Amino acid sequence: MQWLVLIHVLSAIMGIGPTFFGHVLVRINQTPEQLRHSLKLAGRLDFFPKVGGSLAVITGILLIVLNDYGTFTQLWLVGSLVLYVLIQIVVIGFVAPSQKRLAQWVFDEANLNKSELPWEQRKILAKANSMLYVASSMGLVLFVFMILKP
Repeated sequence: MQWLVLIHVLSAIMGIGPTFFGHVLVRINQTPEQLRHSLKLAGRLDFFPKVGGSLAVITGILLIVLNDYGTFTQLWLVGSLVLYVLIQIVVIGFVAPSQKRLAQWVFDEANLNKSELPWEQRKILAKANSMLYVASSMGLVLFVFMILKP
């Protein structure tokens, strides 16, 4: 059973970990050139939440079913699942579309030589950044639930 716990913990770190790096990649005061580089890196990091997050949910359910953690209605368990879903909603529903809009602008041929982001793109960047703070905060609470469970 320890191998299942190990896989669960490592996949959870892989699944949520890149969210914590998002703040570095989606800094507000970036030049268009810096933002192009950051968005390329963010695209590469997208792989980890897809695989790690999915594996964390599967192994988490297996741990509950195969061990004596009690019923599925416990606050730490329901809270963990709700937080995981909310993180996905924030990242997929708010951060990803903002990053897509930014990418359309920064990778447009007409904007390759621009030295500053226009107001509209700064506004989108600020929204993505604030949503990453929301997702990271929920991720921290999720890890607390996992560590302090009964």
